[in-house]
Amino acid sequence: MKVLVLGGARSGKSARAEALAKHFSRTVVYVATSPVFPEDQDWQQRIARHSKRRPDDWVLVEEPLNLVGLLQGAAYIRDILLIDCLTLWLSNVLHEAKDVEAEVDALCLALARYSGTVVMVSNEVGMGLVPESAIGRRFRDAQGLLNQRVAALADSGTSPIPTSLLTITTVPE
Repeated sequence: MKVLVLGGARSGKSARAEALAKHFSRTVVYVATSPVFPEDQDWQQRIARHSKRRPDDWVLVEEPLNLVGLLQGAAYIRDILLIDCLTLWLSNVLHEAKDVEAEVDALCLALARYSGTVVMVSNEVGMGLVPESAIGRRFRDAQGLLNQRVAALADSGTSPIPTSLLTITTVPE
């Protein structure tokens, strides 16, 4: 089973994904894609809030780039993978000057082949202002395409919005 939790910044998408993962009676492997920025106190506080919210029996795997390798390995196939988040993963791919299209293709292929349960968190970044910079527009466009591709692979999706949840279902074309 593949579930996509999509939402805006600070929308509650991580908490929603964590709640979904808790419903399964298996070990949850929390895959953190965020790099650690020791000089950024705000970022450290965000990481601490996420850490505090997670149950002690969850396994933490910090993997900023190699989600494909993680999905291709059999180590967690019986567990629930919670990937938080695809947006930071994409940002890392861009920062490392990797081929975004090739990396997204590889990730989607690995997701399609993955037979375990995975809950994925991603940001909706295309509903706001058009970024001023070329790299900002490139990121926004790449994130939109990544979200479309992952949503097409997901069995279900949800999007936290103020006061309710929007359930997304796949409609055959």
